[in-house]
Amino acid sequence: MQHEAAAEQAAEGFNAGKVIIEHVSNSPIDHPLIHLPTIFGVDMSVTKHVLMLWIVAAIIFVVVTAAVRSYLAQDRRIPSRFMSGLEFLVEFLRDTVVRPSLGDKWTNAWTPLLLTFFVFILGANAIGLIPLFDVLSLLNHTVIHASEESFFARALHGGVTATGNYNVTAALATISFFAIIVAGSMAHGFVKHWKNLVPSGVPKAIYPLLIPIEIIGMFVRPFALTMRLAANMTGGHIAILAIISFVFLFAEMTGSAMVGVGIGVPSLVMASLISVLEVIVALVQAYVFTLLTAVFVGMAIHAHH
Repeated sequence: MQHEAAAEQAAEGFNAGKVIIEHVSNSPIDHPLIHLPTIFGVDMSVTKHVLMLWIVAAIIFVVVTAAVRSYLAQDRRIPSRFMSGLEFLVEFLRDTVVRPSLGDKWTNAWTPLLLTFFVFILGANAIGLIPLFDVLSLLNHTVIHASEESFFARALHGGVTATGNYNVTAALATISFFAIIVAGSMAHGFVKHWKNLVPSGVPKAIYPLLIPIEIIGMFVRPFALTMRLAANMTGGHIAILAIISFVFLFAEMTGSAMVGVGIGVPSLVMASLISVLEVIVALVQAYVFTLLTAVFVGMAIHAHH
């Protein structure tokens, strides 16, 4: 059966679209890593991106907890390089992102949430840049030969960048959405927060037009956060895979491996340059998501400004 499948795949030729989609998509709904029951119409099965969320959360929790506990256990409390970098990150986000947007009164209250956003998104973006599962897939194809039904083989299918999944970014944006409501309610009271949607002093005749616009704006903000992060993290990976696919496409079209090698050199250079750009994008997108959330929360707190 394996020889027949290989023969069919060879007859079909290289399918660039299929390869790209498999590298950026989630696990198939009908073939998840762990089957779980459906609750309230939601399939709770564990997919590749759910697994990556767990891995990112576990790594961040273990690394940060170990660093902080090691620092607090010292008598003289001399920070290590990692701890110094962590302190710099906390102070940088607090002083340049949170405080200017929320003010001194609310800085300590909202810094933990915004810092968690930044660290988690940056961690998920960074892990997505490491081709660990591609290396494991190569080992499985050449050495291990695990069964396609095994957990190991199924875990190799799908993308590793969880923040490239719109469901993940929508969940993060939903937290931001409710954080805005909570922040406004804490600052002004629940009823007053909703009244602040309409600026004071506006003629009542404009209310029928202004209120729907403000309500739409409430949902546009998390939608923008969702689309911006997911699209940027997915687009870079698609570009890299598309450029690398040129090697196989030209070799197949011309029937010459040497042509593929000739195309491979400039393709490798271009893919490397985009990979460097992806590192910058991973950092920038985590910062932008955190900054915009801080701005939106600050707008709810300082509604009259």
